[in-house]
Amino acid sequence: MKLCRLTDAAEDDLFGIWAYIAADNPEAADRVEGEILDACDRVAERPDLGHFRRDLTDKPVRFYPVRGTYLVVYDPATDPLEVIRILHGARDAAAELGR
Repeated sequence: MKLCRLTDAAEDDLFGIWAYIAADNPEAADRVEGEILDACDRVAERPDLGHFRRDLTDKPVRFYPVRGTYLVVYDPATDPLEVIRILHGARDAAAELGR
């Protein structure tokens, strides 16, 4: 099994997502967090699963959707695979990624 590493920003994103959901439903927050972490493991195994979004960033990162709501943003060229950010789909991803 290949490994992935979350940047500090991605860890902060994940905690923010968890905290927002946990305010209403801690069990649901745990499930969403688990699904996001499973997705991170999935792209570590298969970095080609995500897609590039040149409309959002010129950086060589890929985007992998989770639940149709969240985006795992990762650098497929790193070893271990580096998860750059975990963003809610309603956020301005271009601004969050420093475009």
